[in-house]
Amino acid sequence: MQTVKKEYVEKRLNDLRKRMSENGIDFLIIWDPDNQYYLSGFRAISYSRPIILLVYPDKTQYIIPALEEDHARENAKVDDFFVYHEKYSNSYLDTTFHQPLERIIDKLAKDKVLGLELNTVPASLYKELQINGFNIKDISHELIEMRAIKDEEEIYWLDQAGFLSDIALDASFANLKVGMSELEFDSNGDRKLLEIASKKYPDNIVGYENWTCSGIKRSTMPHLYSSTRKFEKNDVVIHSRQVWINGYRAENERTFLIGKPHEEQKKCLQLAIEAQRIGMEAVKPGVKAKDVDIASFNAIKNAGYADFVQHRIGHGLGLTEHEEPYLRFDNEIVLKEGMVYTIEPGIYIPSVGGFRHSDTVIVTKDGCRSITKYPRELIDLLFDI
Repeated sequence: MQTVKKEYVEKRLNDLRKRMSENGIDFLIIWDPDNQYYLSGFRAISYSRPIILLVYPDKTQYIIPALEEDHARENAKVDDFFVYHEKYSNSYLDTTFHQPLERIIDKLAKDKVLGLELNTVPASLYKELQINGFNIKDISHELIEMRAIKDEEEIYWLDQAGFLSDIALDASFANLKVGMSELEFDSNGDRKLLEIASKKYPDNIVGYENWTCSGIKRSTMPHLYSSTRKFEKNDVVIHSRQVWINGYRAENERTFLIGKPHEEQKKCLQLAIEAQRIGMEAVKPGVKAKDVDIASFNAIKNAGYADFVQHRIGHGLGLTEHEEPYLRFDNEIVLKEGMVYTIEPGIYIPSVGGFRHSDTVIVTKDGCRSITKYPRELIDLLFDI
């Protein structure tokens, strides 16, 4: 199976260790699964059995449950493993992650500075480490900064995810008809996605999630699971799809109109498309995140629909479905080449419907490029069926 290449893991660890030194941090406990994958190349399916990555200036270690041992040893690029068990015949060995962790930290001088992701680590673990007398510093911001700028390998997989998402959208739209359920609509894209992924990317991990919100009421609440509701004549529909390959995600959403929509629905969809275009054009190195959001919002405000905006224009994307930094009106962060964002301004009018496209863009040296390319113009999304 495809895993993160060792040279990229080493480069990321070198960057992290430099940041540790600059912040006076002696060792790290990494809890967040996406951060662990980023720094080691290993990801489990479930984390109900806690997994901990330890990072020192000269080595890395994993604390893992026994059922993940073979998987971790095959994929994780670390120096040592500590295994805990939940089988009765191994009850004389470590049976929780606390036991190996306590031995590890007992060997460390209490004047050492410990780095934690305070935005994700459980309060119980934080309290335990405090009781042990460690000086704790937050490393969350450093990891956010690192992951915000994607390297060559990450961008490659993001491009592939974008390609697959376009394939899936195309297959769903090709089979669209009145009377089919939202779930049936999704399934056509799912089937084609899995078929193409299996042929084009052997021995890789591909996943997806999607939701379809049809009708005036459901489209104005666009974060709903797909349902058995059937498409009707003159429906407004938001179809949202995320595809990931080897962990890296593309988000691809389209609003479409079935039958003969009334003029305000077409006007609102066209406005959402225009606001998205303005947002995309605003994305470039040196621009503040807030200015992208404000530029798009002003386009909607100037058209008289400011009261029907509910959210920021976009979020960071990569290993996590929504990740920092965000494109919102109060974020002063300056965009840099290699950052990845969704651009997805939305308009939601209770009596008319919801209207939102989302595309995934990578910040380039002089602007941005979209890795999701499915047609987004109004004429492409009117289906008189």
